[in-house]
Amino acid sequence: MLVHGFEKGNSMDLMHAKDNGVIAEVTSIFQQPWWLDAVAPSMWSAVEIRQGGALQARLPYVMDRRLGLTRLRQPPLTLFLGPWISHSEGKYATQLAHQKELYTELIEQLPAHDYFAQSFHYSVENWLPFYWKGFQQTTRYTYVIDDPSNLDRVRAELQENIRSHIRKASKRLRVHSEYGIDKLLDVTERTFARQGLPLPYSRAFAHRLDDACSARSARKIFFVEDDSGHVHAATYIVWDERYVYGLIGGSDPEFRTSGAMSLVQWEAIKFAHQAGRRFDFGGSIIEPIERFFRAFGARQAPCFYVSRCSRRMRVLMSARDIMRAVVGR
Repeated sequence: MLVHGFEKGNSMDLMHAKDNGVIAEVTSIFQQPWWLDAVAPSMWSAVEIRQGGALQARLPYVMDRRLGLTRLRQPPLTLFLGPWISHSEGKYATQLAHQKELYTELIEQLPAHDYFAQSFHYSVENWLPFYWKGFQQTTRYTYVIDDPSNLDRVRAELQENIRSHIRKASKRLRVHSEYGIDKLLDVTERTFARQGLPLPYSRAFAHRLDDACSARSARKIFFVEDDSGHVHAATYIVWDERYVYGLIGGSDPEFRTSGAMSLVQWEAIKFAHQAGRRFDFGGSIIEPIERFFRAFGARQAPCFYVSRCSRRMRVLMSARDIMRAVVGR
């Protein structure tokens, strides 16, 4: 039986990991039990494969039911989920066979569901075992600075407009981390409001996640402010052992031309440089945001968005699309 991704009756090492909410092997911060406890309390679990007590593979998921249908999905503010499997040695063909075996067993352990959808981390390069089990895939992208250790080299890759914005903002604005999550959410709400959209998560949700990250010293918030106390832009970053991720960001529409958003992103990149970690912008398929991230000279990293629907779910989704078309007309 799995309880929050852990088998009952495991070794003391595993129990210690459970107590701390940390699994050392997993790909990213978003797969950690403590993260999932924060973003999906009492809603998540994981299927695992163990050999001799050692973790070989793991696939967490969030389960809910809507209209009598079971969904296995990805929670808000969780950039990636998907599987983790242990590395195998030997010939490349042997490694692929190892991946197929573990992925297939994970899939077969998943609870019965009508819908599955997750964005896999870009370290997952093989989704064929999911295809063979009836899943579909759409490629999405994030942007990554793989080696921020040489900041001069990173700066040289910036497009001229980004360098100009950073210089302009640096002369008249101050970067600091003196405010908390509510001030960040104020700026983010204004960003969404400019697009006629509400904040896509509640403030209570953001506070719960912030509390969990703060307790583990795994987050930082940067603000860019003028002398009058107006916050022009802000960004919220989280990190694990390998990456710093841009999670939440926004700018006040009133100050869109101040260059603050470029400056606050540059501050986050400098933080990754100091921490000795890669920097992941968080990705977006929205064209203006993609263009902004690309201008920092980052590498485009493809990510698999993997999904599967039952016949009942496909019928329901088709009906929804028809209704939207009718209403839109």
